[in-house]
Amino acid sequence: MKEDKNEINVLDELNKGTCMGMDAIHYIMDKVQDHTLKQLLEKQYGEYKQIAEEIGRLYPEYSNKEPHETNAMNKFMTWCGVEMKTMNDKSDSNIAELLMQGTNMGIIEGRRLLNHKSTDDHVHRLVQKYVNMQEEVVENLKKFL
Repeated sequence: MKEDKNEINVLDELNKGTCMGMDAIHYIMDKVQDHTLKQLLEKQYGEYKQIAEEIGRLYPEYSNKEPHETNAMNKFMTWCGVEMKTMNDKSDSNIAELLMQGTNMGIIEGRRLLNHKSTDDHVHRLVQKYVNMQEEVVENLKKFL
């Protein structure tokens, strides 16, 4: 196993993003009324999970530790944010906007990783997959605004 801090850093950041995305979807799913939006979120959750599993398979090539995840405080803050922003407006439009804001943050971080971190092909392709998935989700969420 080669110890490559750059690959580890990128996989950790990617894993945190997937964990945060899965948490947000989990926290908001019971508020979604539209069946099509619910299906979109279930698909996105599955894609996040698949990426997290790929990170889990790749990570041992670079480290004997576990990938970093979001900590309990970040999970709590995500939950609080969802609760506060949907307290007075549980419309699908508001939910789509909230999800788009979070997804756009993931796209920005993913693009930053692609543009400023030189990684091997496996890690690069995984980050590209993450960004492409999120960009597709944003396009699909626009229909619910």
